[in-house]
Amino acid sequence: MFAFAWIDPLSPTPEWDLAQVRRLARRLGYELYRPDHPSVLGLAEQVTAAGAEVVLLPSSAHVDAVTLDRVLAVADVECAAPRVSFARWSSLGGVRR
Repeated sequence: MFAFAWIDPLSPTPEWDLAQVRRLARRLGYELYRPDHPSVLGLAEQVTAAGAEVVLLPSSAHVDAVTLDRVLAVADVECAAPRVSFARWSSLGGVRR
């Protein structure tokens, strides 16, 4: 099981954010995957392509509401601070896109 690490590219503290995500991954027992290079794909598409089950964020401020909704269609989301979990949307009744 592995988690997709996401840090907003415009974050003023990327090292601190990455440390929080790494700690959260260890605490939850996930192997962490972090893309080496920026992608032209949206976050949800990157998560799908990577086959990750969960996205780890330093905080929910690292994604906007629309992006969070799209990610929840394909994976769970865990935030380090404040510590909060979002379960992926149920696929009952069809596929959300």
